[in-house]
Amino acid sequence: MIPLSNATLHQLPVQVTTPRYNRQETTAGIAHLGVGNFHRAHQAMYINKVLEREGQQGWAIVGVGLRNSAREDKRAAIMAEQDNLYTLTTFTPDSSHETSVIGSIIEYVHAAKDRAAAIKRLTDPDIKIVTLTITEGGYYLDAKGNFTLDHPDIKADLARDVPETAFGLVCEALRQRRESGTGPFTVLSCDNLRHNGKVARTAFCTYATARDPILGTWIKENVSFPSSMVDRITPSVGEADITRLDALTGVADQMPIFAEDFTQWVIEDHFCAGRPELETVGVQFTDDVGPYEQVKLRMLNASHSMLALPGVLMGYDTVPHAIADTLLLGHLERFLTEDASPFITPPKGLSLAQYAQEVLHRFRNPAVGDQLLRIASDSGSKLPVFLTDTVNGVLGSGRDHWRLAFGTACFLEYLRGTTDKGTPYTITEPAINAEQLALARAEDLAAGLQMTVFAGWNLKDHPNFATDVVKLRQSIRAQGTHKTLAQHAG
Repeated sequence: MIPLSNATLHQLPVQVTTPRYNRQETTAGIAHLGVGNFHRAHQAMYINKVLEREGQQGWAIVGVGLRNSAREDKRAAIMAEQDNLYTLTTFTPDSSHETSVIGSIIEYVHAAKDRAAAIKRLTDPDIKIVTLTITEGGYYLDAKGNFTLDHPDIKADLARDVPETAFGLVCEALRQRRESGTGPFTVLSCDNLRHNGKVARTAFCTYATARDPILGTWIKENVSFPSSMVDRITPSVGEADITRLDALTGVADQMPIFAEDFTQWVIEDHFCAGRPELETVGVQFTDDVGPYEQVKLRMLNASHSMLALPGVLMGYDTVPHAIADTLLLGHLERFLTEDASPFITPPKGLSLAQYAQEVLHRFRNPAVGDQLLRIASDSGSKLPVFLTDTVNGVLGSGRDHWRLAFGTACFLEYLRGTTDKGTPYTITEPAINAEQLALARAEDLAAGLQMTVFAGWNLKDHPNFATDVVKLRQSIRAQGTHKTLAQHAG
């Protein structure tokens, strides 16, 4: 196999598509914070296509790694060794595949090693857009959607001369750009949050105002925060996946990624410093992302959670394995059509029934075996985003709430950290502290519903829902998740 670098691009197997532009002639116009697999399979892929177009060579990406961890150290080292190149292999549901080398990330900054250097990079006048994938839980929001200035991470960051959080880095860079006359850049959130542009605006402006009220006002008046909706199923990549992908492609890539062939990006067209011609490579621009966002978050993302939580308890490991269970498939079909769809206003021309079937079709893709435990992780941040509107709609209209109660019971049981057969697994819930976790694990099976995860569900007005959640938890413990679902699914 051929090691991946600029020097070897012309030696790669013919079935591997390489960048159709001269990387040496590109410059970075975008900085991306949080360079994970999704960004590399999604936004970086779109920019890779844009760079092939005439006059677009100023829109390459400088990646900014935020975390101070061994994993981030390794990523930075590999990016340097491979000249920031990597392979993306996409699979169709029939397992046919295409592999491309993505060259749009032309520089990588390991911010944890030098925060001041990262800030300086963001002050470059060529940087016109800063994009973010910092996860749903990375915006420090309370139950009411306010940015929590009293969070220990934020309090510590505000006290530092050189900030370390995403909010600190961006706001300090904007302060320096303001003082030098460089001007603002657009901040574009690519995270799965309702109204993510408004959320980002609230978070960054609140942080900036706490640090310097004059800066906060300048950001409010000059920086644009468009909303966006992103969609592509991109599993995590383990060592076995690396071996498999490299054998498939014939490229010795130390951090290949794979994804489904489906991809979508919808963006509010509001950029204060210009933007690339993304509409020429399949990105949809609109005045209102909301309808697209509703459909994706409340159908695809919610279905992922409604599948992953019981699936983990049942002992399944991937989405295709779980969806092959006809009981879980039927459960999701009814959730999509009877619970979620009635309370969604879709974009003009989009059929919710067709979208629901497409979601289930995507989940069946055997080559994209996304891990259930990865999807279940950070449910403390995800469930309020994915399910709150549906729960309020179902409970407020008096419709059958059983599937939502079952999903809630599965979430609380998932927090115990063992499958129905007693096999332990590691839960990753950064938004759930020890006090909140204790509620989920209390002997009183109703105590978990006091968690802040459910703050927007108005459960005090619906005691029958709480009663059913307790009964379902009792049933799951007594006879398992699968039998519990089988008894009630009809």
